[in-house]
Amino acid sequence: MPDTDELLRELSRRERQIMDFLYQRGRATAAEVQANIPDPPGYSAVRAMLRVLEEKGHTRHEQDGPRYVYLPRVARDRAKRSALRHVVQTFFDGSAEQAMAALLDDRSAKLSDEDLDRLARLIDKARHEGA
Repeated sequence: MPDTDELLRELSRRERQIMDFLYQRGRATAAEVQANIPDPPGYSAVRAMLRVLEEKGHTRHEQDGPRYVYLPRVARDRAKRSALRHVVQTFFDGSAEQAMAALLDDRSAKLSDEDLDRLARLIDKARHEGA
């Protein structure tokens, strides 16, 4: 099976919308997916996309009576880390410092004093652990 980074790179825009919803919800039927993604295609198309996502290794399904309930195959935390690594590599030349600086420079981020204190503690911890 491909690694998480490879799996996330191969998603189309629509597949990413479906996976985003599944990660938010945890599990969903095709009808629930269709009702909760932007400008949804028809029900049959959603079912087909879920089947493709399953074939690609992104989802799995469980039978719940007559219907299938779809779940992400990769844990959300693992997928988050993989997606973040991909963004840092793609847009910041692999520099975590540049990525963090961009986030801190973003005025729309509106970090609270508590957020900034937590970030300072994480930076101190990384410094002491030699990261």
